Amino acid sequence: MGVPRKLTERQIIFVRELIHNEGRITATEAAIRAGYPKNSASMQASRLQSPAYSPLVVEHIKAVRAEEQKKYDVTREKHFKKLQEIGEKALEEGSYSAAVNAEVARGKAGGLYVNQNVTLSGNIKDLTQDQIKDEIKEMINKIKTIRGEATEVKEPKKIVSSKDQSTKGSPKKRSKAN
Repeated sequence: MGVPRKLTERQIIFVRELIHNEGRITATEAAIRAGYPKNSASMQASRLQSPAYSPLVVEHIKAVRAEEQKKYDVTREKHFKKLQEIGEKALEEGSYSAAVNAEVARGKAGGLYVNQNVTLSGNIKDLTQDQIKDEIKEMINKIKTIRGEATEVKEPKKIVSSKDQSTKGSPKKRSKAN
């Protein structure tokens, strides 16, 4: 018995069922859906996936899988286009928040936004009060610059030291009535 030259209708249906329902049904179930008898479906499914028994079916499985993969493949261009479509649709529907989120996602994908994490080491206890004030001023000014606010902080609000806290506003002890 030689190797068939083309796929049968059942084999084509088997491949379609196997690939389009991948992860949801077994190969045996795909064989049953393709019309193979239930009592031999497991054996047929095994043979249909074996290059030794069914090389044409195995090649067809590979081709259909590759085609499916290409359809769902994410490329930079597809990603940008999809985000743009989502943003435009959201604008049409008046969903401005969703439109902004889609545009921000496009910007992030395009490298327009940079996430920065700054880790500082050291101990605040090692700084003098003047150094702490200077650091706070610098941080506030950086934040205002990022926000586009022009005003510069000259002097931060008074920093309360632990000495000040212990003497100021300490709660009075309440006596318990027995």
